[in-house]
Amino acid sequence: MLAGLLVCWNCQTKNQTKNEPAEINQSREFYQLKTYYFETNEQESKTDEYLRNSFIPALHRQKIKDIGVFKPRYSETDTTRRLLVLIPFESLEQFHGLTKVLEKDSTYIISGSNYINASYENPPYSRIESILMRAFENMPKLFAPEFEVPKSDRIYELRSYESPTEEYYKRKVAMFNEGGEITLFERLGFNAVFYAEVLSGPKMPNLMYMTTFKNQETRDSLWKSFFDSPEWKELLKIPKYENTVSHADIYFLYPTDYSDY
Repeated sequence: MLAGLLVCWNCQTKNQTKNEPAEINQSREFYQLKTYYFETNEQESKTDEYLRNSFIPALHRQKIKDIGVFKPRYSETDTTRRLLVLIPFESLEQFHGLTKVLEKDSTYIISGSNYINASYENPPYSRIESILMRAFENMPKLFAPEFEVPKSDRIYELRSYESPTEEYYKRKVAMFNEGGEITLFERLGFNAVFYAEVLSGPKMPNLMYMTTFKNQETRDSLWKSFFDSPEWKELLKIPKYENTVSHADIYFLYPTDYSDY
């Protein structure tokens, strides 16, 4: 699948459409969202240690910055123990080559040995899920927000919108870009980290995006402003944007103390 994605990427850069200028196409980042699932406290602690002391520093040495590491705010309906890592890449080649780069990094190998060489009888996680995404045209680069409040107080809201078909999915993506949904989020101050098309993942077709707030009260107030806004009410009247979301998942997260933002 990855080889096919690389071929498609090369085709797109060589055959630009009138609706997608070359400078926009080439600047759009790719994102990997890795979710680690745990069954025990020991697993979570071991993965935390690996990410903090080995993996994240190794990515920084490769000039990969603005890496987000998040944990869920658990609720009665969301009790699955997990940790999410959001990694921005300049290209698919950089994404594809990361494993080989890490294998040659002796500092990474030594510092992460407890995780890397873990026994099958005592693995550092139960499973890893990986989602590959590409940034939207109207927000081609990740934004790392800054807040004066402690990281533990912040609300990072990750949303996943699934569509009934590929065609409806394209319309929902268009609703964010040329429809002006991104512009509305920006006007209201949602501090979006990214908006992206899912290229490969367990739930497709779908898109994902993340917005950030200094606390829950600010989040709730801004969403009320969003739904009450004249721009949103006008978008709801446009027939081509109807029925573009068949299922939505909303996750409330907070950044770890070693997250870049």
